[in-house]
Amino acid sequence: MTFTAMVAQPPPMPDDPGGRGEDFGKSSPVGLLVLLVFLVAVVFLARSMTKHLRRVPASFDPPAGKHEAPEKGAAPVEKPEEQKNGAS
Repeated sequence: MTFTAMVAQPPPMPDDPGGRGEDFGKSSPVGLLVLLVFLVAVVFLARSMTKHLRRVPASFDPPAGKHEAPEKGAAPVEKPEEQKNGAS
């Protein structure tokens, strides 16, 4: 073993529990509070996502017959007289 390895890590003591003192594995009330805040945030995010997904259309394709681009060389499509004048 090199000198730097000996200096960097002292040898383990026989009575040392290895970092597992009497408080090892116990959580504080602050940890419970943080966990509850995260759970509430997840619930609100899921509700918001569900609302937004309900507004999404089933398909983003344009409806058939509307907004179709004319083919090259095809005659332009004429609108009926009612739509040209703005009368309903």
